[in-house]
Amino acid sequence: MPSVRKGYEQLAPVVDLLSATAALAAALVTTSLYKMPHGVALFLGIRVTVKNLLLLGFVLAAWHVVFLCFRLYERGDIEPIRRWRRVLLASTVAVIPVLPYIPTSMARSFGLANLALFWTGTVILMMLSRLAYALFVFITRDRTMRQCLIVGSGQQAFQLYNSLQNESRYEVMGFIDDLGPHTYGPEVAARILGSIDDLENIVSRMAIDELLVGLPVKSCYSQIQRVIEICEVVGVQCKIPSLNFSCSLARPEVTDSEGTLITLAVVTHDFRHTLKRVLDVIGAAVGLVAFSPVLLGLAVAIKFTSPGPVLFSQLRYGLNRRRFRMYKFRTMVTNAESLQANLEDQNEAWGPVFKIKQDPRVTRLGQFLRRASLDELPQLWNVLEGDMSLVGPRPLPERDVARFADTWLMRRFSVKPGLTCLWQISGRSNISFDRWIELDLEYIDKWSLALDLKILARTMSVVVKGSGAV
Repeated sequence: MPSVRKGYEQLAPVVDLLSATAALAAALVTTSLYKMPHGVALFLGIRVTVKNLLLLGFVLAAWHVVFLCFRLYERGDIEPIRRWRRVLLASTVAVIPVLPYIPTSMARSFGLANLALFWTGTVILMMLSRLAYALFVFITRDRTMRQCLIVGSGQQAFQLYNSLQNESRYEVMGFIDDLGPHTYGPEVAARILGSIDDLENIVSRMAIDELLVGLPVKSCYSQIQRVIEICEVVGVQCKIPSLNFSCSLARPEVTDSEGTLITLAVVTHDFRHTLKRVLDVIGAAVGLVAFSPVLLGLAVAIKFTSPGPVLFSQLRYGLNRRRFRMYKFRTMVTNAESLQANLEDQNEAWGPVFKIKQDPRVTRLGQFLRRASLDELPQLWNVLEGDMSLVGPRPLPERDVARFADTWLMRRFSVKPGLTCLWQISGRSNISFDRWIELDLEYIDKWSLALDLKILARTMSVVVKGSGAV
């Protein structure tokens, strides 16, 4: 999100100048409409002269100076509602550079009415651009606390810990280091979760967003290199104090948010992921509205065909192994989860997942909902809430993840889970678990917006055919 804010701060002056120019043009056109047909013909007949271009250049430069004087682009000052007075005053003063247009306008085509329209249009457009930005930030912002581990327990790690106390979005879950007398005080010693040799297992069982290395580079080079390798295996972002380390998967991104730390991102987060979130929100909102009659009809059908609630909710693993409650239309009997233990010996899926083609717990209506993938529609709400995406690896239940034998499987949780992914368009339940994971990691490594759109398009065809649904 800092990159989004920085990008807008750089673009805001251009947007404001374009808004003022558009308001000026609209004022000229609007007043000309009242003089039809001669007014429009007169407006269209205005020649682009050197004098007009120089005048426009002077006005644009004057506007930019005015907007700068009112500090419209200082850090944080692009927030809309709190800054509306500055926008109002800046737009009022911006009228002054336009005054030369009145005596120089052709046949008095520009007057006080134009000034009034220009002022109104400038205020409206500048406020709309800021409100659009605020909505954009609201849609795309990460509302969760970033849970992190600090690798190290000496003075450097303790300084890093103190700096994070001022970061409201960070929660330090503990320290990782070899136990010994070099720990920096009892506060650190009491929160050591294990040694670097234990790090892989610790990160695999906890919801960790990133690791921050607080070790001296010269004396702990091999330990830091080991931490990087572990982060690449499990798919966790890592921040290190130097670029003098080798990476096989992670990509370095220089950041100054924690001093001199360099981010090693297994999944790069740039403007494309922000656009992905915007598409998720728009797609989920449109889907919920468009399918509302279907959602209502299915809810009624489920209620009258089998006893129990309409929706089924279950804890699933999401981004960075953080658990969330996923929603589906209920397709089984109400005590289906308690009955699963008695059906484990009939599991037809290889690996940690559980699948039975003729599952006795599934209701008659549930069979149809599963074949048509209609039971997944309530997950549009999970997408809207931000726990899921339209495209991403399918969220797995706690039972399946607890049976993961290898820590490298955890890398599939380095992105948000989705309604559909490569697995859905490649055979679904007809493919093995190993191939399923391969497809998930392939999606993560080759992700692009174009790939998301391709998967969504092919998913529609697969859903219509009911291919591989269980």
